[in-house]
Parts: sequence; structure tokens; C-alpha cells
Amino acid sequence: MSKVIFVTGAGRGLGTHIARAALDAGHQVVATARDPRKVLDALGSERGKLLALALDITSPDAARAAVQAAMDTFGRIDVLINNAATFQAGYFEEISDAQMRAQIETNLFGPMNVTRAVLPVMRSRRAGHVVTISSLAGVIGQEFCVAYAASKFGVEGWMESLRFDLEPYGIETTIVEPGFFRTELLVDASTSWAEDSIEDYAQRTAETKKMWQSMNGRQAGDPAGLAGALLKVIDLETPPLRFVAGDDAVPAVEAKGKEIIDQAAASRTLGTGLSHADAA
Repeated sequence: MSKVIFVTGAGRGLGTHIARAALDAGHQVVATARDPRKVLDALGSERGKLLALALDITSPDAARAAVQAAMDTFGRIDVLINNAATFQAGYFEEISDAQMRAQIETNLFGPMNVTRAVLPVMRSRRAGHVVTISSLAGVIGQEFCVAYAASKFGVEGWMESLRFDLEPYGIETTIVEPGFFRTELLVDASTSWAEDSIEDYAQRTAETKKMWQSMNGRQAGDPAGLAGALLKVIDLETPPLRFVAGDDAVPAVEAKGKEIIDQAAASRTLGTGLSHADAA
């Protein structure tokens, strides 16, 4: 069955692959980007089921306007895919307060803005599916990723809790946790480097930055494959709360789960027996 799928960050990278796969599968697609011309350049302007819209996800007003434009064109939104994100790299002390706040503003409050605009549409129909692209960095902390991980760990908590808000209205939620895919997250348009410089970190920063830059275009994951898999997920009668994606991500998340179980077990002696005596 054809669906109306609203995709953010569709001007390049994974978002373009998702929008293209959805169109090829016969869906109607609202593809948003800061510059909608990039959407049309990537996907073609002759595709009758495509609506390309300008959207800065950090603006609640822009999110509401984009949703209204989608409704005016297609009359409904069945699936929201929160894909747009940036990567703030660097060690914590070298990342300025402004950079940290900008990372959270884009990667956490951005999806919240769009979702808040879409939910009244879905609630009115008692149906819908909110999908938010998190990251392996939303499950496992990594060196040089404190800002990005903070934003994606926030996405995880928000989405995991949001499901309880939305279940009574027939709205599903899915968190997508990709590993390293050959998207454009590491290009200059998506990646920012720490503004400050501290001597203690200087050598590590130079070496780690060079390593991250060398990864661009060499990641193992195929974003077209991920887009195809994601379309299968949204077609499931009961989609999963989490979709772990990537040959690197699945074993890494499994190992993280075991690590948490082991840490809980190791905490049992000191971490239990701490209740008031009159607690039931």
C-alpha cells in the first residue's frame, strides 16, 4: 500500500537514498532539506509523487509550515523519518559551549520540532509511524564523539519514552541505530571540528581528526542497502522499537547489552538493599 513518507535531510546522504527508495517503491514522498533544489537535483523534478520542501529542522515555525505544505499536497502523513543531523567532532574540553548547544539543537531538538508538528496529523487519523535515525553512537560512547553521542543518547531516551505517549493513538515508533555507512556525515557540510585548542589534547586531536577524515567515503555500510531495509521495517505490521543496522552495529550492540547486564550483576551487592525498612 502506498504511503506518504516525510523525510528530513533528503538533499544528500542517507536521506536521499531513503527518498529514492521510497519513490521507487511507489510511495509519495515529502523530501525536505535546507535547500530543496538539492533534493530535486538528487531525485529529479519530474517525479509526480515527490514534494521537495525547504526545512530548517531547528525552526519550529519552519517545521509547522512544511507539515502544512505536505498536508495541502497529499492530505496525510503516514511515516515521518527524522534523518537530518550533523556531527560535532572533538574532545569535550575543546568543544565550545556554543558548539555543544548547536549539536543538541540540531540532532535532538530538531527531530522534536518536526515530530511535534507531525503528531497532530497522525493522532487525528489514529495511525502513523515516527522513525528517528539515531546511531551506534547513541548506544555506545566513542572517543572524539562526546557531543554527537550526547545528542544521540538523548534521541534514544526521547524516542523510547515517546512510544508510551503514542501507543494509545495507534502511532508506532522506531529508533534506527546504524553503524558506519558511506553517507555524507563526514563531509565538511555535515561535520564540525572543535573550535578551542588545548595543548594537552593537541597531538591527540590532530591524529584523531586525521583518522576521522580518512574514513570519509571508505565506510563499509551501503546507504542504499540501509534505505531498502528501512522501507521493509516501516512495512511491518508491528515495527520494532529499535532497528540495529550494519554488519558492525549488530555485534557491537549485542556486546553493549551484555556489558550492561554484567555491570548490573556486579552492582548487586552494593546496589541493592538500599530501600527504607517500611518500603513494600
